Amino acid sequence: MSKTLIIAEKPDMGRTIAAVVEPKAVNKRTYLEGERYVITWAIGHLVGLAEPERYDEKYKRWNDRDLPIIPERFKLWPNARTKEQLKTIGELAKRCDRLINACDAGREGQLIFHLIRQYLKLKQPVDRLWISDLTPETIRRGFETLRSDAEYDALTRAARARSEADWLIGMNASRAFTIRHKALLSVGRVQTPVLALLYDRHREIEAFRPETYYVVAASFLQEKTSYAGVWQGERLTDRMKAEAIAGKVRGKPAAIAKYESAESSEYPFKLYDLTLLQREANGKYGFSAKKTLDIAQSLYEKHKVITYPRTNSNYVTEENIAAMSKALAMLGGTEYAKLAAGADRGRVHKGNRAVCNPAKVEDHHAILPTPKKPSTLNVDEQKIYDMIVRRFLAQYYPPARYRNHTVWTICESETFRTKVKELLEPGWKVVQQDADASAARKRKKDGQDEAGPEDETVTDRPFLIDKAKEVRCTEAEAKEKTTQPPKPYTEGTLLKAMESAGKSIEDDELREAMKETGLGTPATRAATIERLKQVGYIAASGKRLDITAKGLTAIELIRGAGVELLASPEMTGQWERRLHQISRGEASDERFMEHVKRFAVQIVEKVRQQQPAAPGTLEDGGRTGSGSRGRKSGRTAGRRSAARGSKPAASAERKEPAAYGSCPKPGCRGTIIEGKRGFGCSAYREGCSFVMWKDQSGKKLSPAMVRDLLQKGETRKLSLRRPDGSEAKGRLVLHDAASGAIRAVFDD
Repeated sequence: MSKTLIIAEKPDMGRTIAAVVEPKAVNKRTYLEGERYVITWAIGHLVGLAEPERYDEKYKRWNDRDLPIIPERFKLWPNARTKEQLKTIGELAKRCDRLINACDAGREGQLIFHLIRQYLKLKQPVDRLWISDLTPETIRRGFETLRSDAEYDALTRAARARSEADWLIGMNASRAFTIRHKALLSVGRVQTPVLALLYDRHREIEAFRPETYYVVAASFLQEKTSYAGVWQGERLTDRMKAEAIAGKVRGKPAAIAKYESAESSEYPFKLYDLTLLQREANGKYGFSAKKTLDIAQSLYEKHKVITYPRTNSNYVTEENIAAMSKALAMLGGTEYAKLAAGADRGRVHKGNRAVCNPAKVEDHHAILPTPKKPSTLNVDEQKIYDMIVRRFLAQYYPPARYRNHTVWTICESETFRTKVKELLEPGWKVVQQDADASAARKRKKDGQDEAGPEDETVTDRPFLIDKAKEVRCTEAEAKEKTTQPPKPYTEGTLLKAMESAGKSIEDDELREAMKETGLGTPATRAATIERLKQVGYIAASGKRLDITAKGLTAIELIRGAGVELLASPEMTGQWERRLHQISRGEASDERFMEHVKRFAVQIVEKVRQQQPAAPGTLEDGGRTGSGSRGRKSGRTAGRRSAARGSKPAASAERKEPAAYGSCPKPGCRGTIIEGKRGFGCSAYREGCSFVMWKDQSGKKLSPAMVRDLLQKGETRKLSLRRPDGSEAKGRLVLHDAASGAIRAVFDD
């Protein structure tokens, strides 16, 4: 009997699916086989778009006369590190008459599957498994409702268009600028406008000139009620005038001229999408966007305790409500039992549009806990899981209720305003109390003020004031203040800017509408930030992201070439919007690609006319931008320039870098030299991409280890760190001689 081949995106997913649909399947290491199904997996991208040299050998050298490179038909090329798994899929497909695409339910998952299918020339009919979590119940339901993969053709076209557009812009722009300016310049359809956001913020901070002003703060007492007020009037820039007002009212009787109070409600914050989770994890724990994504993927794939994390929705559909009830019941048997017991199940229903809004759910709903009870989460996994659970539980609680008091006090003809926000009912805030208290303690430790207007006090104590009774000013002082510059970006605030294509949008509804025009997608934004770090354009300083001198120069050169679109967040956001429309069948991928090809040609033509950059302005290790003057960035220019840090400088006294051996990449005659972050090939200018990064499984590559890898293909036995953070004995192995990829092989 012929079988159906299921192709999952990763091994854990494949094994989880197999446990449900083929519980007695035989484990063949790279696949599992049962009576009806054969289950195997990709390992990320097994196939990608071919490098230029695969089209023609001449592209190995970067020459201006060969630009632009615009293939008539894009070629595919297997990933050298995973070609054995690709071969396995091809062999399994030969004995199966049907395929099931079980890769991640999204644009990238669609691309991963279809590139494999195209490269292996698989002709079998394909069904699509489209699920948002990996619980047995969801997997079973997914198999009961399989749909034809053809129904997702529009999403596949959008995925392919995104990949090919990035190739065209990245390859042509990077080569054009690098050739013209004689230094590697990494340019990308998304990464460059993101870098432009950091550039513009740096220039704003640099141009900022602080101004001193004064605030007159007074304390008032009415019987047993004390309250603070702030003087109302034009901004005070004269210290003597401010001190005169303070002296005038200090110790004097006063009267309440006006008093208002009104109740208000504060509803729970929205459920998490990926970008919001990354932003808040960065603010709360200092996690990078990539770290949060990796943890969320682990909670989804390995532990199966949350739903699919790579979502851009904060809402659920009616179909999710039953599963949410099961998750709530599960939490009743965990450390969240008290909060789960206090939850009102009736608050989450199909009529609650703050939670259940199918119109705002496309590929995936908001991130939710699953009904599976967590077991062995590490410390960081527990932090992210806790955030998701508390945000989920908050939806089952009523709004917090406040009474807002506003008091205008007149003293010696001077007016002071007081605002008091009195908590009446905490509602959903009981879910966040522990976390909020911890954050408040940290703010106090860091010397930060509580958030809120200068004259507003938030309290959970009753505020009792009588307009008719006398008041006295017990104290008054003139406080010196200084206007503050715009804040440097953190990963959290940069993610927010990427989501809205650089527009500063406080309105939730408008920001929601802008999601279609953001820079990148929730699944790719973390990788974009990491790429900017890797190529030496930005550097992290605590939570802050600083643009380096190299990053500043890169944007100035790109804008100076007259290709502003390449560095325009809003325009590039519109491209992302067009890809979104393609995925919904509302726009043509062919027309989009025609536009991209014309733009690639325009970039090359404009750069050819540009004045070359001054020597050394794009070298690595330049000084950083805002807040980092005088500190080395410590970043390099990416894979093709890992060794640039040891390139001889202008000084004749600088020694040539030591060579550790010949480059193992087939056909390359370069030697391996040391850079700041890796050991790379000296022939990077000729297009050699070989690099071995220094950080490997908790170890720093030493010269001795590099020689072992080049000569023997592996190191001696070492103590290495596993992906879960534990340590074990093993060896580092040169897995791919073409790229320099290294993998850890553990003894067990």
